[in-house]
Amino acid sequence: MRKVIAFVQKHKRKCIVLLLVPFSFAVFVKIFLPDPLFNTPVCLVVEDRNEQLLGATIAGDGQWRFPYNPVIPEKFRQASICFEDKRFYSHFGVDPIAVGRALMQNFRSNKRVSGGSTITMQLVRLARNKPRNIIQKSIEMVLAVYVDLVYSKDEILALYAWQAPFGGNVVGLEAASWRYFGRKPGQLSWGETAALAVLPNSPALIHPGRNRKWLQSKRDFLLDKLRDNGTIDSLTCLISKLEPLPEKPLSLPQLAPQLTDRIFFDQVDPKKPGLAKFVTTIDAGLQQQVNEMLKRHSAAWIANGIHNAAAVVIDVETGKALVYAGNISDDKKAHHNEVDVIVAPRSPGSTLKPLLFSAMLTDGLILPTTLIPDIPTQIAGYAPKNFNLDYDGAVAARKALSRSLNVPAIRMLRTYGVERFHLLLQRMGMTTINQPASHYGLSLILGGGEISLWELSGIYASMARMLNNYHGNSGRYDKNDWFMPRYLPINEPIKKEHDIFKLDETFFLNAGAIWSTFEAMEEVMRPGEEAIWKDLNITQKIAWKTGTSYGFRDGWAIGCTPKYVVGVWVGNADGEGRPGLTGIATAAPVMFEIFAQLPESKWFDMPYDDLEKVAVCSESGFRALDICEQKDSVWIPRSGMKSPPCPYHQLIHLDATGKYRVHSECESTINMVHKSWFVLPPAMEWYYKTKNQHYKVLPDFRADCIQNGSADADMEIIYPKQKTTIYVPIEIDGTPGKTIFEVAHRNPSTIIYWHLDDQYLGSTKNFHQMALYPAAGKHLLYLIDEHGGRLEQYFELIRKE
Repeated sequence: MRKVIAFVQKHKRKCIVLLLVPFSFAVFVKIFLPDPLFNTPVCLVVEDRNEQLLGATIAGDGQWRFPYNPVIPEKFRQASICFEDKRFYSHFGVDPIAVGRALMQNFRSNKRVSGGSTITMQLVRLARNKPRNIIQKSIEMVLAVYVDLVYSKDEILALYAWQAPFGGNVVGLEAASWRYFGRKPGQLSWGETAALAVLPNSPALIHPGRNRKWLQSKRDFLLDKLRDNGTIDSLTCLISKLEPLPEKPLSLPQLAPQLTDRIFFDQVDPKKPGLAKFVTTIDAGLQQQVNEMLKRHSAAWIANGIHNAAAVVIDVETGKALVYAGNISDDKKAHHNEVDVIVAPRSPGSTLKPLLFSAMLTDGLILPTTLIPDIPTQIAGYAPKNFNLDYDGAVAARKALSRSLNVPAIRMLRTYGVERFHLLLQRMGMTTINQPASHYGLSLILGGGEISLWELSGIYASMARMLNNYHGNSGRYDKNDWFMPRYLPINEPIKKEHDIFKLDETFFLNAGAIWSTFEAMEEVMRPGEEAIWKDLNITQKIAWKTGTSYGFRDGWAIGCTPKYVVGVWVGNADGEGRPGLTGIATAAPVMFEIFAQLPESKWFDMPYDDLEKVAVCSESGFRALDICEQKDSVWIPRSGMKSPPCPYHQLIHLDATGKYRVHSECESTINMVHKSWFVLPPAMEWYYKTKNQHYKVLPDFRADCIQNGSADADMEIIYPKQKTTIYVPIEIDGTPGKTIFEVAHRNPSTIIYWHLDDQYLGSTKNFHQMALYPAAGKHLLYLIDEHGGRLEQYFELIRKE
């Protein structure tokens, strides 16, 4: 230690110099070299699951500069080193031989003809962005030595390829490759790579229509050098020289512009501008096919003033979005084609009906076969109607779903409860149902709320996923199987065997109900002529549903198989309605065409652990009673065992002829024939018998058995209902409007006498309707049939003065 101290004291000045040199060098680097080297904005780049470019947005400084990529294609590596810096891997950032050669050439020519810059020196110049002169050149040489010490050769080359100018506002190899050749750098030929390798040296050469021969000369010169050093053979060199040079820059792919915008707003953090490359779950090939489908179909829709459409395809198992077509591509953007309709809240029409059907099955309120009333209905002033303005009287719940009947759906929702259904939709993941249940009322089931195509598709995918995994979960439910779709991959843990004790025995939708719902949805008739669908070669079973919003503003189609969910929306982004804009006519054909491009899969497995095979009444669809003569054995959700038994079969007493009803006051019980009879309430019967020829009307009482009294069993007022408030507007010509009153009788030929308050109005036979003009206020409608049956009903009428 003493010797060291003595040496330092003896050579104090030399030691100080040795300490100052690295310190001064560090200060020099700190002053003249940016840290980090580059802090420039970059493009937002969106790629598909195979890293195929879907779209990009220009950087904040107006340059096409893709995010940094540490991987350099081998062709560009060799071409750029051969053209710019052939001793790149052997020098220390500065090439003395190249500098000496440049000085000699410049001295002899008495002007600057060569710079002698290495790739490392060019990288420093790009980082500093200073004017080019001898002083700056000297500084760059010193800094290049530092950069060569700190960074590896591959890192230096990658940074150079990222920031090198390629003409105009194109910066970096990746941006140049896409802008000039429409491909990734690794997919370029030798001729294309050579053309790009010479550009950073003179980026103005690429300007369209200018210096084309000079660019070609430099490219061919580089190709000759690559041939001479053995990188390429003579034939490759010759063929590469024949390749055309790039013309004006190409437009970047825009396969999913709405997804690109969504990622920009959802995922890009302004505080972290470097995070700008996203690999998505999208399948670029399928995305392109769907884009073309939408554009082809839109050619027919435009004639009807329909300008927008969207489609998504979801992988059921993973929830990954394979297609995200947010709108029809249109460069003019004259009809809001830039709007992402996939996440836009829109009226869903009838697409929520399967969810209500499944919920009621889960709670055991109905069976798939249960008859639901389908008659004129008015509830608190709300009078829903079926799309075809017709009524069936009564229809099986699954048929009501497959035919998308509105009146049965309203009656089902009234039974289930608007508040319960409202809460269920929120639990399912519908964030746009954000008003109180009273805000929507019963119209919620017919599109009275707003949902997005994204969340609707996610719900149906979750239903399919829960059903698919039910058997593997040993008849239990994993709540983690219910989630919204995603467009970005996540780190998915390796699936392990489920601990069945951590799974749930119940869920807000059970497997039997979901399976029964999909079975009902599969029965929907496909739109158009049968031959059209044969051309699509679709043989697999698909559970699907369409929807049409009020005013023909939205057309929906949602389809589901065990592997995929396809959702399609058609309409106008500004909400304009168009005649004929229905889900069945517009969205459904696109949906089936998309399914035709997807791999087929087998149908859903029956969840036997959540199903029971029971006898149901063939006529009512309820659980059969002993008096139900005809029964069917069907699979129902296990929860359906608590559903009510058949309410429509009753024992009636006939005389010996079997033609007339009798009772104990007019016929001896010994002579009575007791028979089970399927009897619907009068209003349901009135419409049901016109659609079901097998229905047998309840026989009349024998003449000596007719009793005066209540007509509740044989006569029913269809409109108005009890204690209804009727609003009657003034007609266009100024006259008071009229109200049509309607009554159903088991025997239509029976004469009914009409009275309003204390005034006789007249009688009807066969068709029991009467137009009335009562004054404003409360009234009593009083009806008597020819057999003395009586029926009365109060109502209130309001007129607009």
